[in-house]
Amino acid sequence: MTVTLKDFYADWCGPCKTQDPILEELEAEWSDVEFEKVNVDEEQDVANEYQVRSLPTLVIENDDGIVERFVGVTQAGDIESALEEASA
Repeated sequence: MTVTLKDFYADWCGPCKTQDPILEELEAEWSDVEFEKVNVDEEQDVANEYQVRSLPTLVIENDDGIVERFVGVTQAGDIESALEEASA
């Protein structure tokens, strides 16, 4: 099963900068998960497709679709729980 974490961010977004080190740590631990960064200023069509209204927004999906969506800075434990659920 393919699991993807999409990180919707903007360069001007302060909370997005807070989220970055958390995601970098998780990316090192979760080698079987595809981590994608989506700059909402450059990829507005993708942000609209995922109905992103606030930043940062994290969308975790697998072959069945979206498993979890987080809005705002999200702690590693919450993200890991959703990744485990998506991988099951």
